[in-house]
Amino acid sequence: MKIARTVVLFSAILPLSAQTTSKTPSVTKQKDPLAVHKAAIVIDTHADTTQRLLDEGYDLADPLKGGYVNFESARQGNLGAEFFSIWVDPPAYAGHEARRTLELIDAVYQQAGKHPQQMRMAFSSQDIIAAHREHKLAALMGIEGGHSIENSLGLLRDYYRLGVRYMTLTWANSNGWADSSGDIDDPKVAHTKDGLSDFGKDVVYEMNRLGMMVDISHVSDKTFYRTLIISRAPVIASHSSARALCNSPRNMTDDMLRAIGQYGGVVMVNFYSSFLSDEYRLAVKAQQPAIDQAVAEATAKLKAEGKPVPNELAEQISKTYTAKIPRPPLSVLIDHIDHIAKIAGIDHVGLGSDFDGIPSSPEGMDSVADLPKITQALMARGYSAEDMNKILGGNFLRVLAKVEEVSRQLQAENRPRITEKQPSDKK
Repeated sequence: MKIARTVVLFSAILPLSAQTTSKTPSVTKQKDPLAVHKAAIVIDTHADTTQRLLDEGYDLADPLKGGYVNFESARQGNLGAEFFSIWVDPPAYAGHEARRTLELIDAVYQQAGKHPQQMRMAFSSQDIIAAHREHKLAALMGIEGGHSIENSLGLLRDYYRLGVRYMTLTWANSNGWADSSGDIDDPKVAHTKDGLSDFGKDVVYEMNRLGMMVDISHVSDKTFYRTLIISRAPVIASHSSARALCNSPRNMTDDMLRAIGQYGGVVMVNFYSSFLSDEYRLAVKAQQPAIDQAVAEATAKLKAEGKPVPNELAEQISKTYTAKIPRPPLSVLIDHIDHIAKIAGIDHVGLGSDFDGIPSSPEGMDSVADLPKITQALMARGYSAEDMNKILGGNFLRVLAKVEEVSRQLQAENRPRITEKQPSDKK
């Protein structure tokens, strides 16, 4: 009931201009889908390939070796920009989240330094465009989980200086100042009263001021609405899909999609089979007890032998089980993109694959080399070349440029933090 009342109130305060966003794809003369795809700046806002770089010593110039992203597949898929996810596993790195964060950031820089002819670091919307002109992969970074800042705005600023351009407020874990959809129903986990604590509001404002995009993938519904109201800049969902089509709490309701659109943000569709297909999600859920048991047994065995437990152990075991479940067809991914385009508006949808962080993707979507299939499928449904330029990267570039503009405006202000004593409170 609380969420329902929030939606009504939220809708009531929307500006009239924000309520006129187009809801349907335009229909214009079609072009060859492959030519359209090749001409676009294709941006993927979330890949966990970073962990492979650091933990496996993987090199992007190597064959895929079971992964989703490397230079060759990026060329084949005309991938112009990739956001390398900086994700720190909370249990594995408790107490030294910042060190792990910095090591992951360094792993991305190492690849850019090793392969300057194929990849360049990018820190702005203009850098992405410049990399496209140079026919190089633009490498950007996004932190997945606010626990990486260890409750420090100073660390947040340091990460921005190092090139991080978005941060997901939470991962699957609530962090004390923002609530996660992953544990929102767990009575053992402390949650905020309104979705964001005062410190959480300061985090959002500081991200706005820096020019770091606020990412609401993973957050609870209450945190989503609170963040949308607090943020001075448009927000993104770096890797989320539509809850109306797949009832996962990680996905976004139609009301949330409308709100994102009305406030100028963008939803980047996640490619994970469990976020696209309810049938697949329920099959995985049925297997989860067996997966958990297998992980526990394998972990105990390694420890008994005095061997280290690999960070990727749980993912590897999960893949062996999920491989037995039939993958959903590519059409389910297209359904989610189409649904979000119609509900949020054609200007508010993009791609956030979650590649190398997911155990399963739809049939035919085996690496970034397969991205042209999305353009082909959507144009077969009536989407135009203009629509595809927006979905493949244009929408995201617009939002990033707006975040940069808001940053310049806020840096001219001198606003006290909420957690400091406000001028009106001083006696």
